[in-house]
Order: sequence, then C-alpha cells, then structure tokens
Amino acid sequence: MSERRIILHHAATVLVGQLAVMAFGLTDTWVAARYADAALAALSVASATYITVHISLMGILQGLLPIWAELHGAQRHEALGRSVRQALYIWLLTSGIAVALLLSPGPLLGWTGVPGELQTPVRDYLSIVALSAPASLLFRLYGTLNQALGRPKLVTWLQVAALGVKVPLSLLLVLGWPGWFEPMGLAGCAWATVIVNHLMVAMAALMLRHGEIYRTMHLWRRPEAPHGPTLRSFLRLGVPSGLTIAVEVTSFTLVALFVARLGVIASASHQIISNMAACLYMLPLSLAIASSARISHWLGAGQPAQARHSLRMGLTLVLAGSACMALLVWLSRAAIAGFYTPSPTVLPVATELLGWLALYHWVDGLQVFLVFALRCYRVTVRPLLTYSVLLWGVGLAGGYALAYHSPSTWAAFGLARQSPLSFWQAAMLALALTCLVLAPLLWRRSQSASAASA
Repeated sequence: MSERRIILHHAATVLVGQLAVMAFGLTDTWVAARYADAALAALSVASATYITVHISLMGILQGLLPIWAELHGAQRHEALGRSVRQALYIWLLTSGIAVALLLSPGPLLGWTGVPGELQTPVRDYLSIVALSAPASLLFRLYGTLNQALGRPKLVTWLQVAALGVKVPLSLLLVLGWPGWFEPMGLAGCAWATVIVNHLMVAMAALMLRHGEIYRTMHLWRRPEAPHGPTLRSFLRLGVPSGLTIAVEVTSFTLVALFVARLGVIASASHQIISNMAACLYMLPLSLAIASSARISHWLGAGQPAQARHSLRMGLTLVLAGSACMALLVWLSRAAIAGFYTPSPTVLPVATELLGWLALYHWVDGLQVFLVFALRCYRVTVRPLLTYSVLLWGVGLAGGYALAYHSPSTWAAFGLARQSPLSFWQAAMLALALTCLVLAPLLWRRSQSASAASA
C-alpha cells in the first residue's frame, strides 16, 4: 500500500471517530436551540469554558503520540507498555487540574464579562461535566496509544457507538418525555456527556484487557513507581504541546465569552459557527494525526527520508481537503444555518458568519498540520511562542479591539464592528500569519533531519 493510501486510510478512520465526538456537541447545540434561545446562548459560554480547560489538558496527553509511535516503529513493545503505565501519572495530574478548574469558573466568567443571567446555568453545566473530565482524558490516552500503533479503528468503533447513545439520551434529558420524564434543559446535555464518557472508558478498558494487539506490551502489569526521566521527557514534549493547543483553543473559545456581551442573538449565532468550525477542523486534524504517526514511525525506524516523504503526502492532502470543504461550506451556507436553527433572528446572522468560516477553515487546516508535523521533530517551543503572539495578540486581542473599539469608518473596508464577525476576521489574519512563520521552520527541520542521516 502506498504512503498516501496509508495516511488516507488512517485519517479516514480517525475522522469518522472525531466526527462522532463532534456530533456530541452538534447534538447538544441542535437540542438546546429547540429548547430555548437562552439555553443555546448559555451552552455557547459553557461549552467554550469546558473546551478551553479540557482540550488544553488533553493536548498534553496527545503530545505523547510521537514518543509512542517511535517506540512502535523501533519494535520496542515492552518499553511501550512501560511508557503507557508511566503516562497514567500524567493522566492523574491533568484530571485533577481539569476538575478543579471546571468547579471554579467564576474568575474566567467575570474577567470576560459574561452577563449575570447566563452565569448560573453555565456554572450548573460545568459542575456536572466536571464529573466526566477524568474519564474523557483517560479515553484520550487510549486513543493516542491506538493512533501510535496505527490502529485507530479500535477507537472509532467506540466513538461511533457512543454517539448512538448520546443522541437519544440528550433528547430525552433536555426535552423530556411528556407524561414520563420532565425536561432538564441545559443540565440534560451535561448529564448525557457524563454518562457517555464513562461508558466509553469502560469499553476501552475491556478492549485493552482482551485485545490481541496489546499483548506484547504487557499493559496490565503492576504500575511501576513514577520514573523521573520518563515523566520529564513526557512533560518536555507534552507541556509545550498542551500549552500550544491551549493558546489555539482559548483564542477560539474565549471569543464566545467576549461575544456574550453582545446579547443572546450574537451568542446563539456564534455557537452555531463555532460548532461548525470545530466539525470542519476534524478533517485536517485527522490528516495531521495520521501523518504525524507515519512521520514519527519512520523517524523511529531510522528512515528520515521516508519520514519527509510522508510529510509531503500529508501536506498535499490537507491543502486539497481543506480547500474542498471551504468551497462546500460557502456554497451551502444558507442550508447549514437552517439546519442548526429555526430562529428567524439568529438565521441571517449565522448565514453571514458561515460565509466567512469558509475562508477561516482553509488556513486553520494548514496551521494544525504544521504544528503536528513539527512535534514529530521535537519542535514545540517555537510554535507555542508563535501561537501566543499571533493567535492571542492578533486574533483574540485584535478581534476584541475591532469589535468594541474600532472607528466606525473601518466598516467601509469590510471590517465588522459590534459583531461576532470581528473576531473571525481577526482570527483569519492571525492563522495566515502563523502559517507563514511555521511552514519555513518545518521545511528546514525536516531537511536537516534527512541531511544528518545521509
């Protein structure tokens, strides 16, 4: 099988699972929109807060992918098993941080100016989903291991099955069943998430216990005591990776909190676009994961030239796939907005935002591939610094300034004011600049790795 087909097969499998997970959020958005516009606005803030915390910490665990892919490429199976057991200590640390932050959202909600009427339902939602954070992070560890092994199907099956539970459960808990079950509103979305995440972890544990592909790793041996050098190597790679993702995610999710002061219509519209953007992101993310697994595999096998070939294949696929999806969204923006909401006030705002989302997605897809590929070459600090300056400084801060402090004359140049669109326009500029910085860095690093082995 050619390298392109291997990457595509791996990415397609990952994509199905990632879309199933994203459908969790789509389900909640769709159901909340039919419960009340206010519930949808509260979900926008609550889900943004949860994602900010959860995805940032999940990035530390996802950062272990190159380490495990290299061990797999070198055929060091027992060492891989020991590495996975050591990773449980990182999981315990990230789980504790996640629960603590989700139970104390007050400072973040106050700093971003979330209206008081939204803060109570947001706090209630977060206090419930905090129960699911350890399970979700543990499942991410399982997913990272399978991606390193080149066996993402074992994760995808569970994610798709979980979606089959999530959809009816959210409908029942949020909207209720007349005469049988009282509607829980937004809290129903949270409880459905808790139940589904724990079911996924339980099934993953069964597969790890009985799956043939895990036997040579001896995963179920008694966990060793924390090994300082191993944990430090995890943190050296995982923490910058996690912080990089944290900057990326917060530059995206904090927008929902800043937009909240523009009112219910703006928040509801932004929630629709955010959910659609996250769904679209799964395509380049899946290709980035598949490509990075192959790049690290070949680096672990001592073949950097082959790793560079995988890099070129992955980059080509990301550019083509993102361009196709961007065009599709632009052509069907009205239909997509109509699917999400029947509200006559939210619909036109969401339709306009979707047109801009098409442009945003293309540069978003390219930058995520660059960051994942750089991680294979152990380049993590420079992407972090680039993200911090551009995504926070140009994207988030620039969007805030454009929305709330820009002169009215700027509207003549197509720049939005007092609108969620301000943040999306600034974010597109930030992502484009990020690609211009990271692309040459990746090219030089991969080229030097190939030259060193020659």
